[in-house]
Amino acid sequence: MARLRDCLLRLTVTIRSLLFWSLVYCYCGLCASVYLLKLLWSIGKGPAQTFRRVAREHPPACLNDPSLGTHCYVRIKDSGLRFHYVAAGERGKPLMLLLHGFPEFWYSWRHQLREFKSEYRVVALDLRGYGETDAPIHRENYKLDCLITDIKDILDSLGYSKCVLIGHDWGGMIAWLIAICYPEMVMKLIVINFPHPNVFTEYILRHPVQLFKSSHYYFFQIPWFPEFMFSINDFKALKHLFTSHRTGIGRKGCRLTTEDLEAYIYVFSQPGALSGPINHYRNIFSCLPLKHHMVTIPTLLLWGEKDAFMEVEMAEVTKIYVKNYFRLTILSEVSHWLQQEQPDIVNKLIWTFLKEETRKKD
Repeated sequence: MARLRDCLLRLTVTIRSLLFWSLVYCYCGLCASVYLLKLLWSIGKGPAQTFRRVAREHPPACLNDPSLGTHCYVRIKDSGLRFHYVAAGERGKPLMLLLHGFPEFWYSWRHQLREFKSEYRVVALDLRGYGETDAPIHRENYKLDCLITDIKDILDSLGYSKCVLIGHDWGGMIAWLIAICYPEMVMKLIVINFPHPNVFTEYILRHPVQLFKSSHYYFFQIPWFPEFMFSINDFKALKHLFTSHRTGIGRKGCRLTTEDLEAYIYVFSQPGALSGPINHYRNIFSCLPLKHHMVTIPTLLLWGEKDAFMEVEMAEVTKIYVKNYFRLTILSEVSHWLQQEQPDIVNKLIWTFLKEETRKKD
């Protein structure tokens, strides 16, 4: 009887795995077909405009603004990769490590670099493959294990054993994983607009709306075509993410200036600059769900209610995975780009969380 039960369990796991991967590949094909139609439509309207790209040889002045901090580099001994980061605040102060999302880079934390440098050594990192950080060619170099190890090694290289860890979007995913795998490295965890990874994988399989909102996860599984689609029409898709009515920063928010937007386009228009960031997504389905998933450190989750990519219900469910103090704050009428759209509110909420005493749940 026990042997039969084990066989049925293995069969169930196998069937679920087959259904999962069938869903992944079918949706990949559907997304590719939709984007191919968009490409053909764009070419039909104006082929010259579709393939137009403006040469950008020099970075916008805002990327070298001294008020944001100092540009630094660190080479990791084991991987051999050189990481770029911008640091503000005195050495020796507690470390605040900032992990950006997609399609972003260290500059998405400009408001926080200025705000928290009075009491912290604030480090805004370019993740593996982004910006001025080295970008390995092969997709296998972007597995979640590699990304987690990067953060651990960077902390060691900076001379710290622990930090306040803040992550947004994909950086939030990595922040959750660091807190799960290396809780001793994190004093407090702050995540912006990304649920616990297990909540995400479970929710997306049960709710078609989230499957639609996360279509880019599936589209990015296809080689080279996503990079090409991002680059057509002089990176119109990139501009659209930050400025459109559906996905962009809200009308009441702190909108990106022309120079801010140009900074993003400059970084991602460099040769090969899109492959590394998109490769982060090309390993995700083989790494989730997690075997170990409980978070045991004080956690603040900030969420923009108008997030075009994440259902707000996932934020509520996340608390079951945090076996410590947990606070969720949902900001109404705010988009996915929370720390850029409402920096004053976000900074105030972070200060409050950092200064309050947090007591572990029984």
